[in-house]
Amino acid sequence: MTRVVISQPMYFPWPGFFEQMMLADVYIWLDDVQFSKGSFTNRIQVNINRHRKWMTIPLKDKGAWKTIAELRPAGDAWIASHREMLRQSLSGLAARADALELFDKATGETSLANCLIQSAMLPASFIGVAPEKTKRSSEMNVSGTSWQRVLDLVKSVGGTAYVTGHGAARYMDHEAFERESIAVEYMDYSKTPWGNEDNFVSPYVTILDLIATEGRAARTRLRPRTLDWRQFLETRI
Repeated sequence: MTRVVISQPMYFPWPGFFEQMMLADVYIWLDDVQFSKGSFTNRIQVNINRHRKWMTIPLKDKGAWKTIAELRPAGDAWIASHREMLRQSLSGLAARADALELFDKATGETSLANCLIQSAMLPASFIGVAPEKTKRSSEMNVSGTSWQRVLDLVKSVGGTAYVTGHGAARYMDHEAFERESIAVEYMDYSKTPWGNEDNFVSPYVTILDLIATEGRAARTRLRPRTLDWRQFLETRI
């Protein structure tokens, strides 16, 4: 079985994102689709004094009509601002220095698209869950839209299973994948808590919180599992 995961780049995403990444034999960064305002492409939540706060990269022209690969930040003041947010958020955690170093490396990238991709790849490498094979859709010459393009991307890398997040249920043609002998699996996120009850607020904050708490052992809090697409749809009835 060759499992394929396809995802838009996201800014220091939540731990569930990395559970999905752990399942990938081939990981495709979907960087040539239009940016969607309100998505997690350029923002993530952090824990500040037991309250969740958004950490958002401001975009030039608000990212209107741009693909993710074309996005540009509005200035660079956000880097220092976000670092200060993280410094406060991760205060007192044992591996804070490691988490801040990952932030510094990712935000030092020369393009925003690279920064977004590295904000997932660097933490993944640090905790030992980075996929062996990665590709960018912008470099794959596979056109199309919606589920058909997803199917063609999976086929182009020899995939026999496609692991996806929950939002795909809105547009997927599952039977079309089965006709191509490609299984469709949906993530069953573990949402495993970490740290202590006094500090933990949500599983949806950035992976940097988990890394600052657990260091390289953060991997032990990730428990990847999936549901067959029929099982998953039954849970939504």
